[in-house]
Amino acid sequence: MASPPPAPSSLSVTSLTTPVAMGYVPLGAVFGFLFVQAGGPAWLAIASSVLIYAGAAQFMMVPMLAAGLPLSTIALATLVLNLRHVFYGLSLLNHMPASRLQRWYSIFALTDETYSVLTALPEPQRARRMALVCALNHGWWILGTTVGAILGARGQLGLEGLDFALAALFAVLAVEQWRTRRDIIPLWTALGAYGIAWLLMPAQALAVAIALSLIVAAWRRPRTATPSTHPSGNSHG
Repeated sequence: MASPPPAPSSLSVTSLTTPVAMGYVPLGAVFGFLFVQAGGPAWLAIASSVLIYAGAAQFMMVPMLAAGLPLSTIALATLVLNLRHVFYGLSLLNHMPASRLQRWYSIFALTDETYSVLTALPEPQRARRMALVCALNHGWWILGTTVGAILGARGQLGLEGLDFALAALFAVLAVEQWRTRRDIIPLWTALGAYGIAWLLMPAQALAVAIALSLIVAAWRRPRTATPSTHPSGNSHG
């Protein structure tokens, strides 16, 4: 009989972030490659991954810079695209590191994938491991960007198929969340929300799906957070 997979709490931080690395390194390489091929210097591609670290917003930045759009327009678009991170941060406020430097860095480096890894950990471990998880995931993205920028400066390279890395990464993270929590409602909520959003507003399906999922989460949280009280005085979840 096969032994059960190790719980996230028993894994090293490197092991926790390995699935993220499988997505971040190739995707970061694609960004670095496209940035240089669009005419940007390699050092600026790497600097953007160090100082901006916004994933999809960095990909969006490439054609906007190539089109000569002002930095104010790019900054506003980045703000709108990454506004969802505000909600991630609010849900982790009670689990932030005690060190001010680590706290501010964790706020800066919080991404979709990092949030998924952190919420799969037991709550007592989140504050202790948050900054290191954020730093390793940030490092994977910088590594990928560096490799891609170097390749982009040296010539053409086929990138077909690498765009599937992000979808595969989210699939792995969803499985890890399921193995940790054994709660099917978030998965069905996400699938249902995207289905409804795609039918109603296909051009803005992702943003609408996120909004619908947040509404369901806000409605469900008070109902699940309040324990039921029995005559014996014990509460049962």
